[in-house]
Amino acid sequence: MHEGHPIVPVILSGGSGTRLWPLSREHLPKQLLPLLGPRTLLQETLLRARAAASEPPILVCNHSHRFLVAEQARDIDCPPAAILLEPMARNTAPAIAVAAHEARRLHGANVRLLVMPADHVMTDVPAFVAAVSAAARVAEAERAVTFGIVATRPETGFGYLEAGAAIDGVEGAQDVAAFVEKPDLARAEAFLAGGRHFWNSGIFLFPAALLLDRLAAFEADMAACAREAWERATRDEDFVRIDAQAFARAPSNSVDYAVMERLDDAAMVSLDAGWDDVGSFTALWTLGEQDEDGMVSVGDVIAHGSHDCYLRADHRLVAALGVSDLVVVETADAVLVAHRHAVQDIKQIVERLRVEGRTALLTDPPSAQAKPL
Repeated sequence: MHEGHPIVPVILSGGSGTRLWPLSREHLPKQLLPLLGPRTLLQETLLRARAAASEPPILVCNHSHRFLVAEQARDIDCPPAAILLEPMARNTAPAIAVAAHEARRLHGANVRLLVMPADHVMTDVPAFVAAVSAAARVAEAERAVTFGIVATRPETGFGYLEAGAAIDGVEGAQDVAAFVEKPDLARAEAFLAGGRHFWNSGIFLFPAALLLDRLAAFEADMAACAREAWERATRDEDFVRIDAQAFARAPSNSVDYAVMERLDDAAMVSLDAGWDDVGSFTALWTLGEQDEDGMVSVGDVIAHGSHDCYLRADHRLVAALGVSDLVVVETADAVLVAHRHAVQDIKQIVERLRVEGRTALLTDPPSAQAKPL
């Protein structure tokens, strides 16, 4: 851990994870599921945060997830300093701003925020801890730092960071030359070959005061609404109920667009820690335990003459014969069958269900998943 100003992890757990339907539902989203082992993605994030930072975390989650979030933190003995309850989604910038006010209340004006989504995976925690320590040294110069993931493939589903000049005295730290939107395949291949572009992880470390000051300069309405929502919050033990009326008035925007991309001195630290955002079933297939045929099987699965599939059975037997490059996910109330290269289009199924009014399939956990985790 870095010796200096206190570092408070801010763990964002507000997403619904629709690209992992039918596993992930609005009332039991992917970060609260044990998708890659016995612990949930949120629990793994909490453990990483404890390894990397000096203070208990602040959690930001949907109001309807509050008891699950608190229980999962308690189960691994990682109690948060506070659980901020969002009355509705307003993207990451307002959520982080409210958390920044709470962190300053707890730790004073000079506190640093380590912002981490709750649904990421990292297989090399020591590498992450080292990167956080480097970022903390950069932040001592009152700079905002983002973490650039060392790219391993020409990924078109992520935004990128273009690395600029090296920052003296901090290994792996560089200026951010540019934030780059999701590229097409040819551009992504060029980025991979060039070695100066990194995946934009959505993980940040910055002084809370800097974040609030820049937000007020760039997005005055958002900053004012977030502050009012925090000031008017009600407290119930560890739960902080953000004021709904004020928070609803905050414009919805990501911290990337609202602040980071508008800075002229943003910094980045490279991170090579086996990172993935677990944004699709392709990620679960890549990260899962593959056999010699490239098969990842979870639950009661029998496969013969098949290869390169992700097969998951949560409720009954799934049998596969002579198939390849498929994703098959069985739950108590739905079965998904998709080509492995088409899973980014699950949103089309989700939208169809919404239009048809079959919202229980999008919101309610399947009974096989609803049991305590």
